[in-house]
Amino acid sequence: MPTTTPSPPDQGAGPSYPLVKPPPRVIHRLLAGALLLAGVTAVAAPPAAQAAAPAETRVDVDVRAGLAAVGDVALGVNHAIWDSQLGTPAVSGLLKDAGVQMLRYPGGSYADIYHWRDHTAPGGYVAPDTDFDTFMAGAKRTGAQPMIIANYGTGTAQEAADWVRYANITKGYDAKYWTIGNENYGNGHYGSAWEADEHADKSPKEYAATVIAYAQAMKAVDPSIKIGAVLTMPGNWPDGIVGAGDESSWNQEVLTRAGSVIDFADVHWYPGGSTPAETLTKTGHIQEAAHLLRQQIDTYGGQAAGKIGISMTETNVDIGRNTQPGALFLADAYSGLLAQGVFTVHWWNVHNGIGDITTVQGETDYDDFGLLSSGNCNADNSVCQPPLNTPFAPYHALSLMGDFARTGDRFVGTGTDDALVASHAVRRANGDVAVLLINKDPDAAHTVKLNYHGFTPAAGAPAVSTFANGDDDVTTGTAGTATSQTLDPYSITLVTLHPARTDAATPKAPAQPAATVTDRTATISWPSSGSGLKYEVYRQNGGVSDLLGETTGTSLTVRNLEPGRRYTVNVLARDNAGRLSAASPPLTFKTGTPATSACTVKLRDTNDWGNGFVGSLDITNNAAAPVNGWTLTFTWPTTWQSVSSGWSATWEQTGRTVRVTSDAALAAGATASTGFVGAYSGPNALPQVFTLNGTVCTTV
Repeated sequence: MPTTTPSPPDQGAGPSYPLVKPPPRVIHRLLAGALLLAGVTAVAAPPAAQAAAPAETRVDVDVRAGLAAVGDVALGVNHAIWDSQLGTPAVSGLLKDAGVQMLRYPGGSYADIYHWRDHTAPGGYVAPDTDFDTFMAGAKRTGAQPMIIANYGTGTAQEAADWVRYANITKGYDAKYWTIGNENYGNGHYGSAWEADEHADKSPKEYAATVIAYAQAMKAVDPSIKIGAVLTMPGNWPDGIVGAGDESSWNQEVLTRAGSVIDFADVHWYPGGSTPAETLTKTGHIQEAAHLLRQQIDTYGGQAAGKIGISMTETNVDIGRNTQPGALFLADAYSGLLAQGVFTVHWWNVHNGIGDITTVQGETDYDDFGLLSSGNCNADNSVCQPPLNTPFAPYHALSLMGDFARTGDRFVGTGTDDALVASHAVRRANGDVAVLLINKDPDAAHTVKLNYHGFTPAAGAPAVSTFANGDDDVTTGTAGTATSQTLDPYSITLVTLHPARTDAATPKAPAQPAATVTDRTATISWPSSGSGLKYEVYRQNGGVSDLLGETTGTSLTVRNLEPGRRYTVNVLARDNAGRLSAASPPLTFKTGTPATSACTVKLRDTNDWGNGFVGSLDITNNAAAPVNGWTLTFTWPTTWQSVSSGWSATWEQTGRTVRVTSDAALAAGATASTGFVGAYSGPNALPQVFTLNGTVCTTV
């Protein structure tokens, strides 16, 4: 789109507070007894509209495209000390049935006012029978591991160390995962303050220093525990913002200073959206956000950055929280995050309470963040929730996730040609493939044609589990075929397939590959999986991988790659009988730009305010002759980024491609400077490749 060429804005311009900040998760109106109401019927929903004729969608499933493996704490949920049902047998049973593997305690922002020893939270409400031992008893009944939040805001390192001693030495709970604080960037340092913080210095530098002190004190008690530090999710406030007095953003400051002592980075994600349809598009940000976060960790986390995992311990939606949009989002987000290597994903919350009443696609939505009904009513008692502990739609989505993503499974690549149908798949250790299909169309059914690559399904009707809009539970049975399924409107469908042939002795999957990369080549290497094998290297490309080459050795050089492009590859082994192994773990690498070129470009984000930034571009002519008039071209990495305005040249954007033109001469060795205001509504990945008059420049 054409843009004007105004003068540069004031470099201090831009809001000092988030335009969109995470919604409040702590509902203080959950008073004692509020969760004890039962026997109340829900508002009757109008009859569902007649479904439209099914549209046809192509879905590809490629078991050669291996993604992340599913660990033993993948599926999580939050528990809060203001929830009187915390740890009760009824709730523990429901969570166990859903396959919950991790429980987070003591509950979001309450963690930064909570003192475990006397079970108090000054300024907040603590329900009876929600102390740490009660929580651990409930976690044991659930079969879940704990994720414990140590009090950073109003606590001390000694208090946290004493908690570790009580949990793991005195009681023998073997609590492995401990996070230092909750959303501590929300302490006012960036202009918005919802998180308690008694430190005089609210900066990320102080948080990092305190994380080090906590980690040292806590690991002195039990060296086996894992310590997590709070980071921001790329694309969520205050990602990218540099606070007053800081040298860099929250993530860079914390990782640079405390990366050597932490074991995982803890992030939250409330992507927003003003309509259910918009909310359900936000899962399209996951791959880029996870990649950017991993890149930040690897860049700033120090020599041991590779050991730092990622946990997502809060997520939810703004629209349709306890109806079908919440369910569809949960299934899509959990699958997308786990596939990208996040080791645990947690819904906020088990119970939360009634809010603003609306109707979403014929179903009453109570604006409740909880998986289970609190059984309470609104202020004038005109509307009440279903009976206490009645599962809401997201609970059933979580239950389907428990059947879908099991410990030891590996996510594999999928692709779909319809934006309203999301697809995810896993390959099980026994060779089975499970495919999760999500129809985000509220009005129409979609007929899905399934195509498999590297896998041949057995004949006959497969096992199918479905949860559709307005359903009270997941339905299971056999339906359709391995290659054709009809998805109800607003539904989640799990298809489990056996292989047509089971080989008892397939080759061992190759271990993690590595790569040495230039601007146009990559030499990919891997450990040997045994003798007499041929290796095949595939590049992931949606749901159909491309074969890059094959060899009997343990390395392959791939040529003619595009500069500045991200590639994800897998290695598979094939024996003399033609039997193919499972895919190796994925390797993602990015090609660079030329080491030498006739031009050099430097792009800097000089001022960021959470959904926009000021970009500064320096263009240097390295050639011996002047350039009389120039055109600089680059492409945004995502569809949610754009140029709002530019200066010192003419700026124009068409689709994702930006052209910057000038009639001025650029002398040999000279540098031209220009700039722009950029806008973004998701993770802000800066462009890496620039061409000047058709020549690919060196990017610095």
